[in-house]
This record gives sequence, C-alpha cells and structure tokens, in this order.
Amino acid sequence: MSISTHNRLLYEGSDWDFGTLQRAYEAVEAVAIGELGLNVYPNQIEVITAEQMLDAYASTGMPLFYKHWSFGKHFAFHEAGYRRGLMGLAYEIVINSNPCISYIMEENTATMQTLVMAHAAFGHNHFFKNNYLFKEWSDAEGILDYLEFAKGYIARCEERYGEGAVERVLDAAHALMSHGIHRYPRKKRPDLHSEERRESERHRHHEGTYNDLWRTVPSKGAPSEAKAIEEKRRSLLELPQENILYFLEKSAPRLEPWQREILRIVRQIAQYFYPQRQTKVMNEGCATYCHYRILTHLHERGRISDGAFLEFMNSHTNVIYQPEFDDPRYCGLNPYALGFAMMQDIERLCMQATDEDREWFPDIAGRGDAIAVLQDIWANYRDESFIAQFLSPRLIRQWRMFHLSDDPDDPELRITAIHNERGYVRVRRMLARQHDISWSDPDIQVMDVDLNGDRRLVVHHNVLNHTLLEQEDAKHVLQHIADLWGYDVVLKEVDVVTGIVLREHSARTRPLVF
Repeated sequence: MSISTHNRLLYEGSDWDFGTLQRAYEAVEAVAIGELGLNVYPNQIEVITAEQMLDAYASTGMPLFYKHWSFGKHFAFHEAGYRRGLMGLAYEIVINSNPCISYIMEENTATMQTLVMAHAAFGHNHFFKNNYLFKEWSDAEGILDYLEFAKGYIARCEERYGEGAVERVLDAAHALMSHGIHRYPRKKRPDLHSEERRESERHRHHEGTYNDLWRTVPSKGAPSEAKAIEEKRRSLLELPQENILYFLEKSAPRLEPWQREILRIVRQIAQYFYPQRQTKVMNEGCATYCHYRILTHLHERGRISDGAFLEFMNSHTNVIYQPEFDDPRYCGLNPYALGFAMMQDIERLCMQATDEDREWFPDIAGRGDAIAVLQDIWANYRDESFIAQFLSPRLIRQWRMFHLSDDPDDPELRITAIHNERGYVRVRRMLARQHDISWSDPDIQVMDVDLNGDRRLVVHHNVLNHTLLEQEDAKHVLQHIADLWGYDVVLKEVDVVTGIVLREHSARTRPLVF
C-alpha cells in the first residue's frame, strides 16, 4: 500500500509547534547535506519575538551585544516603522559562530520557518564555515564567549567609571569602527577565547610599551643617534598605520587601561564583520540559491503542499526583486537578486553551456557538476573577484547593464560600455570595482606624531579620483580621534598621484573622562 501525499506533508496550514520545526529541520537537513553536499557547523535554532528581532536589528544583528544609546535610537526608529506598517522585519538573523545560531521569529508561518532554516541554518552556515575570508578573519569558536565578556566588561566599566565616561569612549570608537580593521593577514588570527584571560597581561605590556615609546623623544645628540631614535620611534608606533583604532589602543598616551580595552573590544567586533562587508552578494546569493533548491526539492517530493510552495515563491520573488532604474524604489543593485541570478547562471553554463559560455568560461562551461563548481566559488572568492570572474555576457544582456561615466571634469554624461565584447569586459570590471571596499572606503592612515614638539598627530587621507571627504563628517570623526589621542590632530587630504595636499582639517583635544 502506498503512502498518501497527505500523510507525507511536513505540515498543513500556517500553524506550527516545535514538533513541526523538528520535522521541517530534519527534512531541510536531508536535502542540504544529502543532495547539495553542504558542509555546516552544528545548528542552534532560537525562536524569538518581533520585539526581540527589532532589538537584534538595533545591535547590528548581535543579540548578545553590550549596551549603547545608538542601539536604542535604532530600535525606536525600526519599531515605529514596523508598528505603522511602513517596513517589515527580517525573517531571521544568523550568527557566524560554532554552533551557528539562527534566530527565527515566532510570528513566521510554518512555511517561512522552513524557508529561513534552509536559508540561514544551511545556506549562510555553509558559507560562513567554508569561505576563505571567514576562515582567515573570523573566530567562530570564540565569538559568543567574547561577546559575553565584552558585555560584562563594559557593564563593569559603567559601574566603576560612570556611564557618561564609557559612553564617550564608545561614541569615539564606533565613529572609527570602519577604520579599526587590519586589511591584510597578520601573524596570528585573534583567539577570542583567550581575550579575557589576557586582559591583565595586555595592561602590563601597554604600560611597558608606553614608557619605552616616550623615552624615544628625539634629543640634541649626534645626527646618526637622532636618526636611530627616529627609526625606533616609528617602529614602535608601526607607522604608517591604517588601523586607527589599533594605533590609538596601543599608543595614545593618555588613555587608561579600561579605555584601551574598550577600543580593543570595538576593534575585534569590527574585524569580525570585515568578511561580511566583502561578501554580501556572494553570501546572500549562496543562501538564496540553497533555500530555493531545498524548498523546490521538498515540493517535488511532496513534503510541502502546492499552497505552501506558492507562499514560499511569493516571499522568494519579493526577496530577489530588482526594481528598474526609474522605479521610485530603486536604490542600486539588490545583492540578493544579483547573487541569486549569478548562482543560477553558473549552474546553467555548467549544465547547458553555449559557444559563448565556452569562450568566456572554458574551465567550467559544460562541466556538468554545478554544485561542485559553486562550492569551489563559495569557498575561494569575495564579491569583487566573484563578479570580475563570473558575471557572464548573457546575464549582462538579461539585466540590460551598461556603464555610465560621470566625470566631474566633463559637462556631459557618457555611455562608455554597451553590449559588445569590449563592453562586457568593462561592465564587469566596473561593477566588480563597486564591490571592492578598497575603492569604496577612504584610505586614511596615521602617518606621524610630533613627539619633539606639541605631540600633534598627523593623519593622511590618500585621495583617489579627486574624491574628498565630506567636511562635516570629517570634522566630527577627527574630533573623536583627537579625544582619544589626547593631543591635537591634523588630517591632510593628499592626492595619491601628485602628492599635493588638497585640503586640511584639524581638531583640538577634549578630556574624555568627566
């Protein structure tokens, strides 16, 4: 006797209980591991309320985060929009940790719970565990313990030194967060498990380094002696230094040990998010492709009903919707849409390659094993290199992409790339560049400090394409640097081609502690 489709369904209707979640998770896992061959961390699924999801929104997706006034501001903003029906909420939030924690909303229907487990607990999870950037920069084993340590440490600082004093340090550190990362691999990846144990050791080291540093103030000795002292000073300061938070943590002369530790906490968290900033298209594309394959497979096998599949497709198409350029909702390319379209296109050219595909992608066109190709791509690329390597002419035509040049020295807009062989190369290169954070983030480095005079800190912005900093923003951020450094700061915007100083900003220090 055959089993009816009715009895094989994972659930019926929209209601669910924890038994439903268990059945759905096991079915999703069977497809993700058995059919797609995903390699994931152990999963931990947490069901939370809409208010808790809003709270997680506000704290940059980290429900275990420390307290700060800016999180409350964001919470109030998102809550107001949500209550008025002006915005929806993410169906899930996922933390790159081991075990991988996926937060799903209790308001979700059974279909949406199945979808978000496929998307987050397996799609994102696989990407977190296997992509080289996350392996190189993230400590999935230690992040949860470190967040707990950071939350407790900052709470203890507030009790001991006052909320106002701690808030000013956090305000300054958050303003510099995007300039608090190491962009190139260092000798050893941070071991977040050991951070709490090493806290006291670091304080003793900082004290010794501080004393040694300020003994190297140039004297009136022989020129060779003064040069040696100068070289030692720059070596101790690790100049030039692009990680401004790291420099201030190690070298700011007036910071107390607890203030240095707060800078370190913010810096470690900024480093944790560094891979995510470089893989938005790939990460969401991977997760969206995986949930689409998994839910489609479940429907084809009769595990979810036609109605549930239609509900899934409605959500899926909303996620990957790409508004036209003249649509009021247009705000650039949707990373979910671009990522998913590229993953599907790679699957197509692996399975149904054309002559054009074979010319552009000789290594993978017609290869047959699309999952193996995609897994290799997910492991070894970031957004910039992924787009530069795998955006196909077919997809460029399908999305009707072209390159529009807006040169400030040219009074007219110019179309510099269309749908021809040269145009495909240029469109792909320029779109890839837009996803390269070395182009989108200003290159700001600590260059020197006048230890023989007023101890003024000198910072340079290496200007590309005549793009200067917004003056008001530069003024506020520079003030935060001056507050942490303890002396005056000057920022010079220098053209990288000519070496000419295009603009200068300055800030005078204020006391950090009330």
